[in-house]
Amino acid sequence: MIEKTQPRKNTLLRHDTQMRGETSRNSEVVQTRNMTFSPIADIDSEVVELVRDLIAIDTSNYGDGSGPGEALAAEYVEAKLQEAGVECERYETTSAKRQGVYARIAGSDSSRPALMLHGHLDVVPAQASDWSVDPFAAVIQDGMLWGRGAVDMKDGDGIILAMVRAWARAGVAPERDIVLNFFPDEEAGSRHGSHWLVDNRPDMFHGISEAVGEVGGYSLTLENNRRLYLVQTAEKGIRWMRLRAQGQAGHGSFVNTDNAVTKLAQAVAAVGDHKFAMIETPTVRDFIKGLSDALEIPLSFDNPDEILSHLGPIARIIGATLSNTANPTVLQAGYKDNVIPGEAEAVIDGRFLPGHDDDLLRTVQSLLPDGVTVEDRMFDVALESPFDVPLVKAMSDAIRSEDPLGIPVPYTLSGGTDAKALSGLGINTYGFLPLLLPPELDFSAMFHGVDERVPLEGLEFGVRVMDHFVRNA
Repeated sequence: MIEKTQPRKNTLLRHDTQMRGETSRNSEVVQTRNMTFSPIADIDSEVVELVRDLIAIDTSNYGDGSGPGEALAAEYVEAKLQEAGVECERYETTSAKRQGVYARIAGSDSSRPALMLHGHLDVVPAQASDWSVDPFAAVIQDGMLWGRGAVDMKDGDGIILAMVRAWARAGVAPERDIVLNFFPDEEAGSRHGSHWLVDNRPDMFHGISEAVGEVGGYSLTLENNRRLYLVQTAEKGIRWMRLRAQGQAGHGSFVNTDNAVTKLAQAVAAVGDHKFAMIETPTVRDFIKGLSDALEIPLSFDNPDEILSHLGPIARIIGATLSNTANPTVLQAGYKDNVIPGEAEAVIDGRFLPGHDDDLLRTVQSLLPDGVTVEDRMFDVALESPFDVPLVKAMSDAIRSEDPLGIPVPYTLSGGTDAKALSGLGINTYGFLPLLLPPELDFSAMFHGVDERVPLEGLEFGVRVMDHFVRNA
């Protein structure tokens, strides 16, 4: 049994809010666009405990079906919802190990389309010997909760659970129907999760107009101490490609001018070294404007190095959204030291910006030498949703209710999420599971990284912001 933790006063906001005579948390009744919003006093009291419990359940997804699956985590989520009186369904997709949880919470206005909140229960594997702590022990130290899934994304699952359980305790109902779905298999492409459900359980998505999941709403402290909150309105598409080189098999001691391994090596080097053209999408343009305004300096897309110089470690994510990318990840060739194989293969992880999938493929094809072909291993769409909409206005209002100095800006995610499956149903998708982060934390390194961790205060902040947002969305 993991012991309960006590909620804390947020110190991450204390310095600059006190300097300006502002409070970091508004405990009074707030007038909002849709309703009078009254914060729930204990909304953040159990989020750390919930996230700890989820981290302690190993749901490592190896991508080949060999992992433990999500069943135990789904049972936990189901139990926590039922304990609070929330009706839900624990479901299987392609096997007994592949499980998730679905619920629909009735809102006060049945005429409005529903809003979906979604998360995934699986995590990428963790090599324990690389970590400072046991990656599945859910250790708390230095004001942080450590463990695999702490930011990707059992933190988000715990935030949603804590919010909904607090609603049940307080007898609060949202304005519109809220659909919850805790998906399996996101970390291996969602083929046994959200994609399968879209194809086989359309009832789960009936009447939903917008969906909110990972990765967005987290803070980025700039050099002038202004805080941006990055709302994910777009994400790159996925095009995993297989390169296949054909050549003449033969003895390793012979001269061979038709060597498949040599051809493949040339192709891999050409793709890996290629510098893709810069592409300014609407979301990238709006992000740059928001950053420029916050820093009070002119920034131009034509000078990407200057833009990235102001972003710290998050520059790794933002930098990857300024162009298409293609990185070699797997090489396979040969079966004996003295035999030249007749075939060699490589895998390329290609990511493309919205509207530029064909550009990526054409570029890769142009780089290949004779005798090397390319084919798709996996393809999934790029997404881009509007920023200037009421839903994002509700996100912005919620952020500022907790951090009056917060500046919401749109951004593009370089990776992929379950939102790809939902977009095929005509649902506008966003990443918004808010976190307040210490300026020194390398947040981008937490995703699939060693010593993944999340600040306790950030989790509690996230529940309060999420509650304000969802009840007014």
